[in-house]
Formats: sequence, C-alpha cells, structure tokens
Amino acid sequence: MMKREITAILLSSMFAVSACSAIGIPSRPTQHGPSNSSHGAAHWGYEGEEGPAHWATLSADYHMCAAGSMQSPIDLAAVNASGDVSLKLDYMPGAVSIAYNGHTVQANFAPGRSAAIDQRKFELVQLHFHTPSEHVLDAKPFPIEVHFVHATHAGELLVVGVLFVEGEANAELATILDALGTRPGPVTTKLDPSGLLPHDLSVFRYMGSLTTPPCSEGVNWHVAKSHISASAEQIVQLHQVLGENARPVQKHNNRLLLAPAD
Repeated sequence: MMKREITAILLSSMFAVSACSAIGIPSRPTQHGPSNSSHGAAHWGYEGEEGPAHWATLSADYHMCAAGSMQSPIDLAAVNASGDVSLKLDYMPGAVSIAYNGHTVQANFAPGRSAAIDQRKFELVQLHFHTPSEHVLDAKPFPIEVHFVHATHAGELLVVGVLFVEGEANAELATILDALGTRPGPVTTKLDPSGLLPHDLSVFRYMGSLTTPPCSEGVNWHVAKSHISASAEQIVQLHQVLGENARPVQKHNNRLLLAPAD
C-alpha cells in the first residue's frame, strides 16, 4: 500500500471508530475487527484463522505480513549500534475522541501536536494500546504498550512506543478507561498525551512496519528506553477490553537497531 493511502486510512479512522459497550468498561468482543467496506479490507484478528500467522493469506493487500523483511515488532535486546536520537515531541492537552475500534482502544487527535526528528516534522494522528506489549526486551513482554502514530502530508510514518510496568496508577490512562465506561460510541474528553510518556525520552530507533495489516514497511520506530507505570487494576481493565492484541515478535534481519548512548 502506498504511503499516501496509509495516511488516508489513518486519518479516516478518526471518523470511523466503532461503538463501545453501553454499560461500564466494555468487554472484549470477537477478535476480528469490524468490516470496512469503504476500503474493502478483509477481517483480521489475533486468534485462529484470522490471527497473525494467517494475515498474509486473508487479502492480497496483506502480503507484506509474510513477505516483508523489515517487520515489527522486534526484540529490543538485538541492539547493534548506539547513539543519541534527537527526537522532539510537542504535545499539549486537549480534546480527543476515544473509542474501541474492534482491535484496540484508540484516541484520535486534531492537528497541533507533533514529533520532530532529523529536521522532519510529523503530526500526531492517534494513539492506541496493545496488551501485552508488542516490543519485548530479552524476550520479556510488558503488560501494556502505547503507540503514538504520527504522519507527514507525504505519507511518511513515525511511531513512538512506550512500555508500561505495574506500579502506580497512570492518570491519563484512568481518563481513557473512564471515558470508555461513560456511554456507547466515541467519547470526547480532555487528555494530556505527555502523561503517557516517560520523563526520559531516550529511545531505541529502527526502521520497521505497521504491526497490523497491511504490515506496510518504511515506518520510523522509536521505542522509549524508560518505562511508565499503570496500576494492577488498570492493567486488568485494559486487558478486559482488548484481550491479547499483540503481534508476535518478528525477525530482526540484521537491521540497524540504535540504542541510546550510555
């Protein structure tokens, strides 16, 4: 899929999230997403014949899920270089639209927040969650991973990943979980995305792919070395919504994986 088409889908998702449960924190529905007739997308999920091992067989558009050589996620322990990455994030509090979209809990942002790297600016489009984490460290997954998805007008993508550990409750995650329990459908609420970032923004950097179909490559990945915390209750609540929606770790294939300098 071309970069412009990927960006169009990301932007259209801001207006196409499906409804949540009408009562309380929604329970996880079936593990395939809603049909997407506007794009002719095939159903995919995380279990059985629609699971990650079969994504490439579900649609010709998903062939990169099996054929790609720069797929995500990866094990961050496979570091083969070190150096500082000049990632700059410009996030501010504001209104977001939050909903469960059939695969994940997603918050969609209006323009005005950005990531900058190598003198290139990427607009923050949305953030979403995976339970457990997709990226691992020494084969160890974390209970939650949040992805901040950014795009340029030309269709180039940059994703910032942040891993959670169990500990103190996270106020912004609480806001998201509370919003999901208020009423069916997308909910608009105020969110400070910087509250889902660690204080230290040293990152692992590598070139990879979308972790969901169509698994398109050319994604600039930046995964924070430092972690943030969520309470045990929050971890359970989010898992009740998402189930297990993490793609298995993919082959490294001798890619450059840059770790923060000590």
